[in-house]
Amino acid sequence: MKIIVDAMGGDNAPDAIVQGAVMASEELDVDIILTGRVEDVLRSLDKMGYKELPPRIEIANAQSVIEMEEDPVAAIRDKKDSSMVVGLTMLRDGKADAMVSAGSTGALLTGATLIVRRVRGIRRAALAPVVPISEKGLLMLDVGANAECTPEYLLQFAYMGRFYAERVLKIKNPRIGLLNIGTEKTKGGDLQLQTYSLLEKAAAEDSSFNFVGNVEPKGAIAGACDVLVCDGFSGNIMLKSMEGFATLLLKELRGLFMSSFISKIAALCLKKNFIGLKERFNADRIGGTALLGISRPVIKAHGSSGADAIKNAVYQAVMTVSAGISDEIQSNIEHMKTAENSPSN
Repeated sequence: MKIIVDAMGGDNAPDAIVQGAVMASEELDVDIILTGRVEDVLRSLDKMGYKELPPRIEIANAQSVIEMEEDPVAAIRDKKDSSMVVGLTMLRDGKADAMVSAGSTGALLTGATLIVRRVRGIRRAALAPVVPISEKGLLMLDVGANAECTPEYLLQFAYMGRFYAERVLKIKNPRIGLLNIGTEKTKGGDLQLQTYSLLEKAAAEDSSFNFVGNVEPKGAIAGACDVLVCDGFSGNIMLKSMEGFATLLLKELRGLFMSSFISKIAALCLKKNFIGLKERFNADRIGGTALLGISRPVIKAHGSSGADAIKNAVYQAVMTVSAGISDEIQSNIEHMKTAENSPSN
């Protein structure tokens, strides 16, 4: 299997990206194509002690970089020689099986849509992170790619999330919930009410489509569903709220256990437990977020990714390729359409 890694994307590029890619090639038995300035990539390899290219590592030269603050559409259009565009073009042309980038989320989503293209019949690609609130995690989609959605978008998100949960997360018969302000069927605005009807109909027609109804944020965090379907605006707010609360909770616990001699003794006794808790919420463990709905697997690593995060993002890419998510979506596309869905993509 061959994975493209954008060597110039992210806050810690290229050193951490190159290091993580080399780690992935050694530990995951995959070939890696690093896209970026050859001289910069070679310099990073030299810092790691490599005087020549390591086994299973290639470099595809790309002289420019898409910066985080650039307009995504303009950057993809104008910077054809950027590490991101070069990588996406190679992916489109079948020169690799998947791509990983820690660069601009907007640019990666735009580039994946315009260059690699969506699965035919899919209206919008979705950002689908796995939140570590349980052993398998909670898959949320969308969390920011589409601030405004239609009921059809959310229906497609539900199917794509189901396939990813089944094939990559290995969750049998995943429970699909619709994010809402209450669990009652009559709750929410027009988007939620119409989406509920579509999801209810899908469950009635297919017993393997396990729709569990509306789910409140507190219910989702408590494990009420495995796949949480939402528009990108609401999903992004919920995700960032969860991240903020987790940070606050760990900070408050640290302060609590350092407040007295007795509490410090207790903290010492529970040190291993707290290390395990902190590691569970470490974003580097998951590595990245899948862009579901793109015709070939694209993984968005977080912007501050270190070497371990990139290695794990490559692992996520490998799992997504092996699971055949794009093919599964394509083969089930007829179930994911509404009357308004035209044949065009």
